[in-house]
Amino acid sequence: MNDMIKMVVVLTILSSVSGGLLASVHDGTKAQIENQQLKFVKGPAIKTILKGSTNDPITDRFKIQDGDVERSFFVGKIDGKANTIAFESFGKGFGGDIGVMIGVNLDEDKLVGVSVTTHSETPGLGAKAKEDPSFSAQFKSLSTNDSIKVTNDGGSINAISGATITSRAVCDTVGKSLETYKKIKPQLAEQIKAF
Repeated sequence: MNDMIKMVVVLTILSSVSGGLLASVHDGTKAQIENQQLKFVKGPAIKTILKGSTNDPITDRFKIQDGDVERSFFVGKIDGKANTIAFESFGKGFGGDIGVMIGVNLDEDKLVGVSVTTHSETPGLGAKAKEDPSFSAQFKSLSTNDSIKVTNDGGSINAISGATITSRAVCDTVGKSLETYKKIKPQLAEQIKAF
């Protein structure tokens, strides 16, 4: 019986030490992981969407709590005015989650760009949502009040051939992002004044 108690105590101590080490490694690398994601995953999309900005939108950013989600907003100064933001939302595609970065001009309430950041879609088909600039270009200058849908559903976005589910997922995610934008626009307008 004593051996059993010793074994349980040793296992408890080892588990506690291992858990503590993993937690400290996670906390220690959290900032580095976020920087790598900004540089290699989100950064290219942000720079494409906020092309022409005179500042570094990856550096000029702020966070807003939106219910359970803390969202990062990237500020673009275009034509000398800090009036454009970009942020990421997620939706369900054919192969899994799709990350979509959208850019919105706060003065005009119009989309300045849309870019897919992450996906698990079929290479050569759904993956074109990220690779094909003509697909993303269709969103530019749409109003935040427009219905964002593919043409098969009565909208204005031409779906990618062979990837209608992915195209719908991107449209749905952009639509949900615009609802989020409208809901927190007063907070965005207040935060952007600092830039």
